[in-house]
Amino acid sequence: MPSVYGVVTLPFSVREGINIFLDGKVPTENLRFREESLTFKIAEQAEEVSMDKNRQYKYPTMAKQLGDFKLTVHGGQFTDAEIIVMLGQNGTGKTTFIRLLAGLMKADGDQQVPELNVSYKPQKIAPKFQGTVRMLFIKKIKAAFLNPQFQTDVVKPLNIESIIDQEVTHLSGGELQRVAIVLCLGQPADIYLIDEPSAYLDSEQRIIAAKVIKRYIIHFKRTAFIVEHDFIMATYLADRVVVYEGIPSVDAVANSPQSLLTGMNKFLASLEITFRRDPTNFRPRINKMDSQLDQEQKLSGNYFFLEH
Repeated sequence: MPSVYGVVTLPFSVREGINIFLDGKVPTENLRFREESLTFKIAEQAEEVSMDKNRQYKYPTMAKQLGDFKLTVHGGQFTDAEIIVMLGQNGTGKTTFIRLLAGLMKADGDQQVPELNVSYKPQKIAPKFQGTVRMLFIKKIKAAFLNPQFQTDVVKPLNIESIIDQEVTHLSGGELQRVAIVLCLGQPADIYLIDEPSAYLDSEQRIIAAKVIKRYIIHFKRTAFIVEHDFIMATYLADRVVVYEGIPSVDAVANSPQSLLTGMNKFLASLEITFRRDPTNFRPRINKMDSQLDQEQKLSGNYFFLEH
């Protein structure tokens, strides 16, 4: 328990140690340190996904030149209750695309993003608000913050209670990140643009944040575009993915949204990495370069694990 007590175990092997951590129970000490074990079912779809995907949003093929860097975006469309994750190396224009969607930046030429009702969580969070977290929420997202459903779905799981009366300017990186996620989801919008929600969060908080975002987007039938470098979080969140190709900081292309499996295969093929699933908790594990499994998967074109 943070600030209460801690236990240090003897060393475990890497696989065993990680699996014990995810399970939430140390068998050698007979000690449980988390209520539930964490498992990684691929994109845990809520059952209601078959509902009518009524509103179709579209964005056009467009380009943006920033200094020496050029980003080309292939047009695409998306619907309610859907999460689209951006996959690409640093410097391939993921944040630029998010800013174009948010209307913070205009594309070059006549093709522009249609007016969208957007809530945006930027990558870098600079706290300027003078006052406590509670005051910030009351000022910015009063209706959502006072809504019991929002409290249950978003505020409580992110453990905001422990920092609610702290000054915003005194918060740590991880605390600020959790506050920023609550602020972003608390804004009424059709589309949520979330840039790196896992930054500064520890591995447990990342999984909780991913579940909160997923549940919220599906429950309220919204759309989210998310930039995420944490592979586990990205695979858990994504319904579809936008894969970026090109030379970082020079010239990049954002492909149209495609299915998780196709997109991940494309992305991992460009990195020459293959993944398998851990049999106990289904977490993604990278295959050793040129191992038998690595070679087999590359030959068959399955860079991303298939369900077993």
